[in-house]
Amino acid sequence: MSALAVKTLSKSFGGLRVTTNVNLSVEPGERRLIIGPNGAGKTTLFNLITGELAPDSGAVLLFDRNITRTASRKRAHLGMARTYQIITLFPRDTILHNAMLALLGLSTLRWNPFTRLSRQQHLMARARAALGRVGLEHMAGRPLAETSYGEKRRVEIAMALAQEPRVLLLDEPFAGLSIDERRDVRELLKSIPRDVTVIMIEHDMDTALDLVDRITLLHFGEVIVEGTRAEVVADPRTREVYLGE
Repeated sequence: MSALAVKTLSKSFGGLRVTTNVNLSVEPGERRLIIGPNGAGKTTLFNLITGELAPDSGAVLLFDRNITRTASRKRAHLGMARTYQIITLFPRDTILHNAMLALLGLSTLRWNPFTRLSRQQHLMARARAALGRVGLEHMAGRPLAETSYGEKRRVEIAMALAQEPRVLLLDEPFAGLSIDERRDVRELLKSIPRDVTVIMIEHDMDTALDLVDRITLLHFGEVIVEGTRAEVVADPRTREVYLGE
């Protein structure tokens, strides 16, 4: 059984084909890295997997359950969470409030317009625990606007982890980070337990290579190389397409 399987997935925007018959199979607990040059279709693939885009053809399976036509919001209830290349948080709210909102999306309380998050002690406790996992619990009451870019990245990862996903998709978690921030996020990702399957898009191969088991290289929306770290790095197509050699 695969944690996530993509079968002959295709997507076009008008006459532009951005994903072409992509097949992908990720085992439970695996760490998979998806690489490719700009415009390769990496984020589009994530959007198809999470249901933010509907495919023209093909299928997406989560633990052998076909979720191709399942609404994006329902996929979170099935154990899928993600982060975004462009951080999408609420800067005027506190770090804790942002984390609690992520949990609220999975709770029946979201249907109650009179819900006051400050009174939801169980959500607050879970949110604090998630922030503790990323080393930010001591900053829980700080407005997000008063945090560094790297801290915002860690908040976003905390929000995804708070949902207790079985499959976690990370879209360029190291983008825009300083050397010290990259080190912190790298250690954070290493600490994620193996009962969570992690699929990551990342341009910085040097930072990501030690974190992953297998790599998939996309080019113009197609998988052209896939294998272990050693196999993909040694493949001449990787050097030609991704490394520019």
